[in-house]
Amino acid sequence: MAQEMTSMALVSADSLDSYVQSVNHYPMLSAEQERELAERLHFDGDINAAKALVMSHLRFVVHIARGYSGYGLPMADLVQEGNIGLMKAVKRFNPEVGVRLVSFAVHWIKAEIHEYVLRNWRIVKVATTKAQRKLFFNLRKSKKRLGWFNNEEVAMVAEQLGVDASEVREMESRLAAQDPAFELQAEDDDRESSYSAPVYYLEDKSSDLALTYEENNWETHANNRLSSALASLDERSQHIVRSRWLDDNKATLQELADHYDVSAERIRQLEKNAMKKLKEAVGDFS
Repeated sequence: MAQEMTSMALVSADSLDSYVQSVNHYPMLSAEQERELAERLHFDGDINAAKALVMSHLRFVVHIARGYSGYGLPMADLVQEGNIGLMKAVKRFNPEVGVRLVSFAVHWIKAEIHEYVLRNWRIVKVATTKAQRKLFFNLRKSKKRLGWFNNEEVAMVAEQLGVDASEVREMESRLAAQDPAFELQAEDDDRESSYSAPVYYLEDKSSDLALTYEENNWETHANNRLSSALASLDERSQHIVRSRWLDDNKATLQELADHYDVSAERIRQLEKNAMKKLKEAVGDFS
């Protein structure tokens, strides 16, 4: 049932409009209905009650998510993250506190959307600390009212938010920066401008196809020579080499000595002779 509730809260980017119409068909709950469902969930663990609480508040998530449309992120993803926050809120909601679920859930919904925005709005993170995250969202709101800041506006915003003017300037520069697309945009059919995309001129120095092929070819060659050289040894020497060097649980000299009923020094000598033969055989093909 929990899986069914989660799947019903999923949002598809291809059918966002139909999703919004669908969630608007779920009736809003009265205070009495909400409390009854919350008590069934809180005290009895009734999953059907949790489902009803979630579904009746999905329209509220859409309303909150629309407030973050200015970040250029898919609305379907914003709604989806908000739905996760709603389900977390429903799980933690205590009907005995005396507040409506919508008042309690708004924090959880916004928290999930905030995290999503900060993870995805910019490849280079614009806000990494808690203070920067607060400044990031507050400054976005201020920018809608003030546009580009002059010195007086910077001082005013810094005073309102309780931060240094230098922090406001720094965050403003991060917000104003643009991340160029790594690859050519689908709608860009200008051949000359298309070659300005970083994918055409940035070199991946960590990758060399010829060198990679050579290394793989040599590794295969060396493994084949080692297998052939190992097969040329007598059965006891093969077992000693495999037990001492190739097996996951490597044997000690004493364990092999006990196995063959000889001294540990004798096993050491056999191992040394076997390794010498292997090196000579593999070295012939280096």
